Amino acid sequence: MKFNIAILIVLFQVTGAVTDTASGQAVSSAQDINLNDSLSFQDVIQVVLTTHPTVLEAREAINEAQARIGLARAAYYPNIEVDMSYARLGPVPELTIPELGTFQFVPENNYNGSLNVSQTIYDFSKTAHNVRLEESNKALSESNVPLVQQKLTLTTATAYYTLVYLQQALQVEETQLKTLEEHLDFVTTKKETGSATKYEILSTQVRISQAENQKVDIETSIKTMRSILNSLMGLPVDTEIKVGGSFLLTQPSFEADSLISYALEHRSEVVLARLREKHAELHLQSVKTQNNPVLSAFVAGGWKNGYIPDINKLTANFSAGVELRVPIFDATRHRNNLRMVSSEITVSRQESDRIAREIATEVYQNEAGLQASQRKIEQSEMQVRQAAEALQLAQVNYSIGAITNLDLLDSQTALAESRIMLLKARVDHAISIVRLDISLGRIIG
Repeated sequence: MKFNIAILIVLFQVTGAVTDTASGQAVSSAQDINLNDSLSFQDVIQVVLTTHPTVLEAREAINEAQARIGLARAAYYPNIEVDMSYARLGPVPELTIPELGTFQFVPENNYNGSLNVSQTIYDFSKTAHNVRLEESNKALSESNVPLVQQKLTLTTATAYYTLVYLQQALQVEETQLKTLEEHLDFVTTKKETGSATKYEILSTQVRISQAENQKVDIETSIKTMRSILNSLMGLPVDTEIKVGGSFLLTQPSFEADSLISYALEHRSEVVLARLREKHAELHLQSVKTQNNPVLSAFVAGGWKNGYIPDINKLTANFSAGVELRVPIFDATRHRNNLRMVSSEITVSRQESDRIAREIATEVYQNEAGLQASQRKIEQSEMQVRQAAEALQLAQVNYSIGAITNLDLLDSQTALAESRIMLLKARVDHAISIVRLDISLGRIIG
């Protein structure tokens, strides 16, 4: 019996989402999982989409974007500060007038304390455009969360259903190994009576050795897949978990053209591409306003010394006014920034077109793959029925001496291999549904 370990690698090359028919109470963290029970897909995916670092990182990016919006809006509010200073001067300027004495114009010890307030009155939409640009950044961050969830969903679904497959394959392998051992006992007994040969015993022992090797491969693959699933859920990689569920998933019922149209409306990549186009346009508007004039007002009041006639006395004082800043020449920075942002808009539009083409191809390929996997299940089910019938006939023929023990073992091995292939076809079908769902933009959790 041959066991294809390559499935454990190939199935992790795409990302997607799936709707599972298994029931189970949703859990919010790995600590809520009852490891003594078989985990449903809903339990596992709920933990992954809630606690995985990539999801938390994507969600934290939203908080960062919100903070950037606050920073942009800060330009609407006044700046208020307290300024206190002390300075010792020496020598101080003095003027000596005969018969009148010496006059000191500034004190040696200078004290100053003031409250300063400045407020932008009008900046010709510069702040408004910056706020809209940061709000666009937040929208990009929010749209990135479903994309991260989609990738994690398919990775989790692949690990989960592959582990279901491996567990069932192990049961088939153990049944086959038990059957071979029973045959070995049987032919050993027959050899003692002279009804079997040493060749039959050795051939059975070789088959047992091969089956044991296959069992070791499956057990190793189960450990590998468990470690992946544990890592996704935040559990220690060596945690003993069991998964339960079937491969019966709900598959899309649209035609290929309808599927492509649906995907172009719901894929996170499309949403992100459109937001990037809008973001690039907002960036252009923001850059256009960077050299706009800024009209602001200021007022300051406090206490300081240095006023004549008593220069050492602290005296209340104030200042108020308006300021207009008009950029005249910025060494071509503004012009080059405009060129860069215009190029950014063109690139984002080309990116949107590329994504749309790739999605159409991906949906078509995944829909074709799903149909092919369905046909493989039907073919594998027929092979299992045929192998079961062949085994029944072999058992009858063996009982009457029409075939040898090795012929009977061939029939039993063929049935076990057919069952393994059926399991493989079913997990391929489940993953094909996952791939198609993700290519359509469907997510769960």
